[in-house]
Amino acid sequence: MAEITRPLIPADETPHEPTGTRRPTEPLWRDALGHCLRRLRLERGEILVETARRAGVSPQYLSEMERGVKEPSSEMIAAVAGALDVTLGDLTLAVATTLLSAPAGTRPAGPTCQTAYALAA
Repeated sequence: MAEITRPLIPADETPHEPTGTRRPTEPLWRDALGHCLRRLRLERGEILVETARRAGVSPQYLSEMERGVKEPSSEMIAAVAGALDVTLGDLTLAVATTLLSAPAGTRPAGPTCQTAYALAA
């Protein structure tokens, strides 16, 4: 398992600060993935049951993927991508683009951020 190299709470903040005063957190991969999967499914005019059936997953699992509740395996992501007629590469690019276009302050600034997202993809 990878180690976290930066603290979860920045040194200039204390754990007792109200939530509203903390800096926004970086968006999660699973949230961006879920957003892209839902957008693709809705663009096709499909309901969860249809896409889930073709992907070989339960509608509940696909719903959890779309809501960012699940950390799906690469095999599950590939199955859903195939059911949506997109390649895994295209889906990964769409997720990375979503992460890179996140509002300012929700991701680290600078070119290292773009490199990190590309490597994560």
